Amino acid sequence: MKDGYILETDNLVKEFKGFVAVGGVSLKVRRGSIHALIGPNGAGKTTCFNLLTKFLEPTGGRIRYRGIDITHEQPAQIARRGIVRSFQISAVFPHLTVLENVRIALQRKLGNSFHFWRSDRTLQRLDGRAGELLAEVGLDAYAQMVAVELPYGRKRALEIATTLALEPELMLLDEPTQGMGHEDVDRVMQLIKKVSVNRTILMVEHNMKVVSGISDMITVLARGSVLAEGSYGEISAHPKVIEAYMGSERVEPEGGS
Repeated sequence: MKDGYILETDNLVKEFKGFVAVGGVSLKVRRGSIHALIGPNGAGKTTCFNLLTKFLEPTGGRIRYRGIDITHEQPAQIARRGIVRSFQISAVFPHLTVLENVRIALQRKLGNSFHFWRSDRTLQRLDGRAGELLAEVGLDAYAQMVAVELPYGRKRALEIATTLALEPELMLLDEPTQGMGHEDVDRVMQLIKKVSVNRTILMVEHNMKVVSGISDMITVLARGSVLAEGSYGEISAHPKVIEAYMGSERVEPEGGS
């Protein structure tokens, strides 16, 4: 793996019946960084995520993880390598408790995944680690609450806890603060920063406050291609980025001046 890059794409292409959704995207995600993928609606961000996690097969190009070509691997193989994705819509079991949700994610430790028929006593061996993960995301006080009763921002924290249970080396976060109020945005932003220690995070995010506040590197997509790349200061002053987002003014964080 050259230059400390954990994930690289080379000229990644995805076409749907002649429509080019992703057109030659080359990314380099540095190990240990928080890398944001941003762009206007329809820019190809989610399609890129689907290609990286192999929910879609690329029409062309290459994907390398830790220097290994994973372009044609299956989603389960990708997950076993340590690439785990958190989805745009909260993906928790609503009628299980917070602790039970994390415990299900930990079940692969028992040798096989998702044994709903296992006795509660068998699964209790996972409670210690589940509790640690809940503490890491600030949900230890909510362990016995049914997930459906959690406030929205806390549900996203639970989803991050279940993602962490899979011990990812690279976390892909798809719109982690979508639909949140300012307080939840601040909480989840700090949570992402906290869990990024010793991990790499690639996130799709629209909220410029989040992007500017925690990203080490930002790639801007437009019409399926890379428009610009750099720090927030660099991309927010880039003429093509300003044109793509605003048509005129500098790109500012939400709530910023």
